[in-house]
Amino acid sequence: MAVLAVVALCVYLIDQIAKVLVVSNLYEGQQLEVLGQLLQFHFVKNAGAAFSIGSGSTWIFSIVGIGVLGFVIWYAPRIRSTAWAVLFGLLLGGLLGNLTDRLFREPGFGVGHVVDFLQIPLLPAIFNLADVAIVSSMVLFLILTLRGVGLDGKRTDDEGQDDDATDADAEAEAADADAAAPAAPAAPAAPAADPRDDKPQS
Repeated sequence: MAVLAVVALCVYLIDQIAKVLVVSNLYEGQQLEVLGQLLQFHFVKNAGAAFSIGSGSTWIFSIVGIGVLGFVIWYAPRIRSTAWAVLFGLLLGGLLGNLTDRLFREPGFGVGHVVDFLQIPLLPAIFNLADVAIVSSMVLFLILTLRGVGLDGKRTDDEGQDDDATDADAEAEAADADAAAPAAPAAPAAPAADPRDDKPQS
């Protein structure tokens, strides 16, 4: 739980600080090369979701974000794995970062525009650090799922091996018990025949 909270807090603070710096130093629509064409700052305000889908329904994304946020907080106490804690921390921090924009930025509460400023050639969309955290959590989710790692940190094949080991231990204990059991007493030998019984009677 502590790992989840620390990761979420770090993601949230980094995202919000970056957005404050962008808004303070760039004007909307401005483009600035950081690593040539590989990475650019392109300041835009996004009223919708990814790729500006649903720009006229910002309040819906706010409600959905609050719902997902509540689910993550409710589900968090079940996590016993560090990897899953990092995953949920990335997701929680990213959700909080974008939800803060929707709730408290212009043009109003619940319909605020999200500050996006990162642009790379591989993607047509402009995104922010909160989006990076959310996508990273999805990638980590796929990796953990494919590897069969549960919320408790155990892999499904490890559980199968534990079951096999338990069965082997049970069989070994049964064999030891059989070996330690006292042997059944031998049947008494029949008395030897008296040779006088073979003599012919007169």
